[in-house]
Amino acid sequence: MEPIAKNQPKAGEFFKLRPDATRGGKGHGVVFANEDALLTPPRIILQPEGGGFPSLRETPLLIYRPQEGVPPQDLEGGLSGYWLVSERLRRVMETVDSGAFAFAAVDYRLEDGSKGPTYLLCDVVRTLDALDEESSQLKIIISDDYEAGKYYRLTGDVRLAFKREVLGSAHVFKLPFHGGVFCDRIFKEAVEAAGIVTSRASNGLWFEDVVNC
Repeated sequence: MEPIAKNQPKAGEFFKLRPDATRGGKGHGVVFANEDALLTPPRIILQPEGGGFPSLRETPLLIYRPQEGVPPQDLEGGLSGYWLVSERLRRVMETVDSGAFAFAAVDYRLEDGSKGPTYLLCDVVRTLDALDEESSQLKIIISDDYEAGKYYRLTGDVRLAFKREVLGSAHVFKLPFHGGVFCDRIFKEAVEAAGIVTSRASNGLWFEDVVNC
């Protein structure tokens, strides 16, 4: 009789979290106005290679330009390596799992120069080697082409299991061999309870179950 794996994939427990790219159109119209002044050469984006935030010489200036796209939702991507998050999403993030995130205040302006709603740049700064490879179903690529020597390719019929002893109390995390962000049901339900994700609107957040994702 084969031993039972300790961590079995189970639908509805863990999710990939990313900005919702299904809405179509141009996307958000937020422009990073002073990005060049904040870069640290030879980096071409503000986010350091190891994540988090560098020392900022000035406050990031973000301007909404309607000709570039729609107003930002609660979660947007593409800001020099960072997410852009609303104040109400930041509150959920810090309440549920403050250790997973780093934030930087921004000066967010509307096209006429007036101050816009409160938004922040955000990065997920917790990385855990928590994937139970033996209990998961995925393609693992071993190659020197990847900096870490290994990469998790999450395409096709994928079922991920996580080591609970490694996760501990973490609700949001990255993996060392994949660039995405993962979260558990507790974080997802907290976002829903805050009214950010509803049956009618994602408000920019996309949760993809890691079982058959």
